[in-house]
Amino acid sequence: MKLHKEGRIILRNQIIILLLLLTVSIFKLIPILIFYVMLFIFIITLNFFRIPKRDFEKKDGIIYAPCDGKLVVIEETDENEYFKDKRLQISIFMSPLNVHNNLYPINGIVKYIKYHHGKFLVAWNPKSSTDNERSTVVIKNDKIEILCRQIAGALAKRIITYSKLNDKVSVTDELGFIKFGSRVDMFLPIGTKISSELNQKMIGGQTIIGTY
Repeated sequence: MKLHKEGRIILRNQIIILLLLLTVSIFKLIPILIFYVMLFIFIITLNFFRIPKRDFEKKDGIIYAPCDGKLVVIEETDENEYFKDKRLQISIFMSPLNVHNNLYPINGIVKYIKYHHGKFLVAWNPKSSTDNERSTVVIKNDKIEILCRQIAGALAKRIITYSKLNDKVSVTDELGFIKFGSRVDMFLPIGTKISSELNQKMIGGQTIIGTY
């Protein structure tokens, strides 16, 4: 397991605070309980920024989960930002306890990127897909075109997207990161064969969403 680069400064600052709190608590300038509270926060943050070591198959024709979490939506809906037609929406909710790096679900070329300012509704609210702060990335290959949307939640205050227009990307390369609780939506062509089920636990880069 390693720590994600997005957490290094936060964790470094928390370690400094922990050392200061420990020092002043030893001299009884503050209650030791304050140190333990900060230690608990540090452990939670450390868990949030962890990146477990995983093996990825990376097979062609497979759509892999773009993140860890729980599959909360499988439905046909209108996608009005890019495709402007009916698509199959797949949504994965990430709790603060999940690994939060986001991965490309397929091989292809980045055809579209757009960041949207917005609200911070709870991530499972249906309106979060269109009203919340979010970042949209479209990946296309010679067989399929998929829209991935990183969505902020009530706790997520920063969406990070590493994609650049016309980048050639491989499945399970890192697409981005969302800090502290969030959701990722995918919009697939109608008729895509889905292998996963509602409420299924997703493992980014390993769980198979469907095939094309």
